[in-house]
Amino acid sequence: MALTPQNTKAAGVDRPRRLCVYNGGFLKNARVRRILALSGYQIALGLPREGDAVAVWGDSPTAHRGRSVAAKHDAPLVYVEDAFWRSLHPGRAQNEPPLGLMIDTKAMHFDPSKPSDLEDILASHPLDDTALLNRARGLIARSRDAGLTKYTGYDPEIAPPAPGYVLVIDQTYDDASVRACGADRNRFLEMLFVAQDEHPGAKIIIKAHPETTQGLRTGYFRDEDCNVRVKMCTDPISPWALFDNARAVYTVSSQMGFEAIFAGHKPRVFGQPFYAGWGLTVDEFPVQRRQRKLTRAQLFAGAMMLYPKWFDPYHDTLASPETACESLAAQTRSWQADRLGWVASGMRLWKRAPLQKVFGSHKKLIFQDDPAQARQAGRPWMVWAGKAQVGHDAATKVEDGFLRSRGLGAQLVPALSLVTDDLGIYYDPKKPSRLEKWIQTRRDLRPDQRDRAEAILRKITQLKLSKYNLAGTVPELPQGQRVLVVGQVEDDASIQTGAGAINTNAALLRKARNARPDAVLIYKPHPDVEAGLRSGVCDAQSVADVVVPRGDIAALLDEVQELWTMTSLTGFEALLRGVHVVTTGAPFYAGWGLTEDLGDIPPRRRQDVSLAGLVHATLIDYPRYYDPKTELPCPVEVALDRLASGGIPKPGIAHRLLAKAQGAFASYAYLWRK
Repeated sequence: MALTPQNTKAAGVDRPRRLCVYNGGFLKNARVRRILALSGYQIALGLPREGDAVAVWGDSPTAHRGRSVAAKHDAPLVYVEDAFWRSLHPGRAQNEPPLGLMIDTKAMHFDPSKPSDLEDILASHPLDDTALLNRARGLIARSRDAGLTKYTGYDPEIAPPAPGYVLVIDQTYDDASVRACGADRNRFLEMLFVAQDEHPGAKIIIKAHPETTQGLRTGYFRDEDCNVRVKMCTDPISPWALFDNARAVYTVSSQMGFEAIFAGHKPRVFGQPFYAGWGLTVDEFPVQRRQRKLTRAQLFAGAMMLYPKWFDPYHDTLASPETACESLAAQTRSWQADRLGWVASGMRLWKRAPLQKVFGSHKKLIFQDDPAQARQAGRPWMVWAGKAQVGHDAATKVEDGFLRSRGLGAQLVPALSLVTDDLGIYYDPKKPSRLEKWIQTRRDLRPDQRDRAEAILRKITQLKLSKYNLAGTVPELPQGQRVLVVGQVEDDASIQTGAGAINTNAALLRKARNARPDAVLIYKPHPDVEAGLRSGVCDAQSVADVVVPRGDIAALLDEVQELWTMTSLTGFEALLRGVHVVTTGAPFYAGWGLTEDLGDIPPRRRQDVSLAGLVHATLIDYPRYYDPKTELPCPVEVALDRLASGGIPKPGIAHRLLAKAQGAFASYAYLWRK
């Protein structure tokens, strides 16, 4: 029996198990070392002792050293390779660390000469657990939504050729998986001939490997293999887009053949990759010992969920496949949106450094307030939504997200979430926004989408999170029907665009009192108004039964049965907690059958959406999240963890001084207007 971290204790070997290595990559790549350590292995130099193993990186040029030492010292081999979701770019191109590893104690997963741990899973694991297979189906759908593949740094705007072509997949020359199944250039030429012969008259598209298009390696196909029917595709196009328009897929052993299965194809395989032989491919060279028939969900569960070791870069732990999926999805979304660089207008000075971190990680932002010069920059254009004026119609609008920070934006605390909207902006009901489109899309949710949205909803309510997450106590409240009225900043853009006839805090209070004369009316001023940073002070004592200054809004929502608001985000936060919400304006969450709407709601919204659908659109689809701890794009779950733990770097002294100066100026300006 091969020794593994799971059975070394029984064998009398201390953990972690030593792995002797003879490849510099194990020593240079901190991520690889960390995943191995979390998996129970310790990288070591020198010759193996009793109980040690020798690690080799796949069938790399240095692997022979490890094999030789292992044979000489009778030490078991451990085979290590990148997992099937790797990174934005090939490791050779950008030196990005892998998202996960495949650690195999039996063989290389791509070597058909003997079974690997992966093959054992696919051949003998029951793969019949309903929960596991439901997760697999959800991950297949989610990975397709997010466009996940081995390398996700493709251009989403490049369209595939017109439908009806046959997709033939090239690989890097002397690829280990090609060598392992005894294939060579002649095998690739045979595959190309068969593709043309089996699909007379169809166009043939040869998909080049990303490493060959970047000049890092060569492929098996050459320019002379192309003709009037056969074209080479070197554009960085999404494999999923290519699969959608292809009538058939041909491969030797490429991972794209594996991905094609989940796009609905039954690829024609001219090698012996790990995914061949399970009834989901047409095999030119069958592996006779593989006789089991698997479903797509079973293949995915074995190869993507049970076999790899996935890494969570935000918490420095091993990860579930769902966490790995969302990590790569967040990084992919950032790359696709920011790869060309932005020119940014209307960005206040203190916001520029945080915005550079969020939107400028791939290409630095250019800040240019003049609309004419911004348009001439030859880049996508963004503008802070509240600063948008005539001339900014073509720009993408940017605003703070709904789970923002631990502290006020008016106190210059950077945001963990930002929204970008290419149609309008969420708080302006006069025209559709991208958020509205997402809400309409999420009227129907897959089971995995519903589960994720409901898990986020539970986490927010259990951790008592809100937009600003300000500390504060809630006083003992009178008994009775408690109705909370939330104040807003009266010159806020959401009031100016969406409040309607009731557009002051005093008017909102009077409306609520007239409608609920016997209720315990509780007024909560807006934090920015309390801090003296924005306008909106009113004489609440004369109308409300209780005024709660500096209270924790999340805790307060747990104590009330109803909430009244013009357009405040607190109405959305109340919905999450099961509070009845009355709106007098037209906030983004009104009009979907979840609120009592007294304002003028756009007719285009008058359709029912579930709370889970609203949560998915508002907190998953629409915003982008940034982790200030790792300085990486992140999924919403990581932002929730940071907000709950408080593990967020605090603004420096310069920011604090600027906040005080801004507060003084805002107070002076407000008094001057009065």
